[in-house]
Amino acid sequence: MSRKAWDLDFTAEPEEVAALRRIMRVHLAMWGLHDVTDVAQLCVSELVSNVINHVGIGTPTTLVVAMSGTRLRIEVHDPDTRALPTLLESGLEAESGRGMALLDAVTDRWGVQLLADRKVTWCELGTGLPSADGHLGGDRVNRVEALLSAYGCEQARLRLAGSGVLSVAEDALIDLVTDVLHWLRAHGRDVDEALERAHAYFRVEVSEGEALRL
Repeated sequence: MSRKAWDLDFTAEPEEVAALRRIMRVHLAMWGLHDVTDVAQLCVSELVSNVINHVGIGTPTTLVVAMSGTRLRIEVHDPDTRALPTLLESGLEAESGRGMALLDAVTDRWGVQLLADRKVTWCELGTGLPSADGHLGGDRVNRVEALLSAYGCEQARLRLAGSGVLSVAEDALIDLVTDVLHWLRAHGRDVDEALERAHAYFRVEVSEGEALRL
């Protein structure tokens, strides 16, 4: 799976945070990184809130999301090179300093990079991927990706359905399954029985996978 870096310019406003969280969820679903979505959304909230609170409302800001090896890298760029994020030992009664402490607790690493015209506050999350373009789904998902490419679906591209829910190259996937059913029928196989067996195998494997993660 190709996970091409993307960026988004926005104005640092409190009402933008919820929209950025939704955009992050959509993109991570496209990348198959469901397991890190909640933490990634939290990181976006904290990084953007840091700009709002310490640089100022209305600051022109940029969100950049990319892969750093097998880690997910989230960057927030703002033009103030003086207001640097600081990790504080803040108690429960502290009114500030909790954001970066929370970021420190949930990420693999984070930092600040100063450039000539801006600063970049970044963090990285472990994804558990075997490689930057690998899949958490293992060999079965890799085989389907290869098949989908033959059905006019480049890199199993995702699209946004009308309901706002992402569907995995739905038309190409349906064509693929339909062709398999035709192949089974042409060879004298019971299509309904094959579907029932496949569904049963799928449920068992999913259950076993969920049990291993507990």
